[in-house]
Amino acid sequence: MTFDLEYNSERPLMIIPEYGRHIQKLVDHCVALETKEARDKMAKSIVDVMGNLQPHLRDVPDFKHKLWDQLYIMSDFQLDAESPYPQPSKEELQEKPEALAYPKSASRYRYYGNNIQTMIDIALSWEAGDKKEALVFTIANHMKKCYLNWNKDTVDDAVIFKHLYDLSDGKLDLRETEEALSESKNLLRKRNTQGQNNTKTAYKKPHHNNQNKNRKR
Repeated sequence: MTFDLEYNSERPLMIIPEYGRHIQKLVDHCVALETKEARDKMAKSIVDVMGNLQPHLRDVPDFKHKLWDQLYIMSDFQLDAESPYPQPSKEELQEKPEALAYPKSASRYRYYGNNIQTMIDIALSWEAGDKKEALVFTIANHMKKCYLNWNKDTVDDAVIFKHLYDLSDGKLDLRETEEALSESKNLLRKRNTQGQNNTKTAYKKPHHNNQNKNRKR
């Protein structure tokens, strides 16, 4: 007696493996049906079974729409059945998405990050006044803190003002100001304090239960 064993390596690849091979066989059988009425009836039944296999997707918007789209995809867009939703096209599925633009780095001062450039652009959009001046000095202090995090323990304010001037294309100029930024030791103290707090929060002293110390075994 001989048996014809069917190995997965010899079977055709499943288009959506999550539903299993039995669902794929049902889809293939539905495509091969001769009458449209029979295909419509079986397609609706297959969609119901697919929904039962994916109960975690029931809260997803357009749940049924996704199932019908997946049904057409599993049939390699060969299924001719009536759907309550527009049938997707193979060209639309295979269309390459538009390339995303990479974020622009902050020139050669990369240690400031992209957020600093965004803050500078916002400051440039504000009208001149006390609020804008306060924002500019806040940005400069944050730049100084970033510089200290990545470079040295001390930095002259003139260096930060020069970098701010370059990043703003010469529109924010504090090089001649007499007002000083926060001292480096204060900025470093804040950084070290935050690190120590995080360490204390993460570490908990083990609790020894002494109630069973004198218990006889």
